[in-house]
Amino acid sequence: MTTTTESDRAVSNLEYDLVTVLKNKAEAVKAYDIYIQDAQSMNSQPCVELFQKLKEEDIQKAQEIRHHLQQVMQHGRM
Repeated sequence: MTTTTESDRAVSNLEYDLVTVLKNKAEAVKAYDIYIQDAQSMNSQPCVELFQKLKEEDIQKAQEIRHHLQQVMQHGRM
């Protein structure tokens, strides 16, 4: 039985986790455009504003995740 070490992997578990979370945030940001359009078509300004707020929050979180990923990729950790 062969044991896989951290150095045997293409990316570390932490890098993989950060990439996965970043991907999920990017998909959410894209989906909010559809949700905003749906709310606009229903003339629901409160929902439009909510989705816009959530989109902005996810954009900010994605930027933070990206920063962490860059640090981990450059230094192996935060």
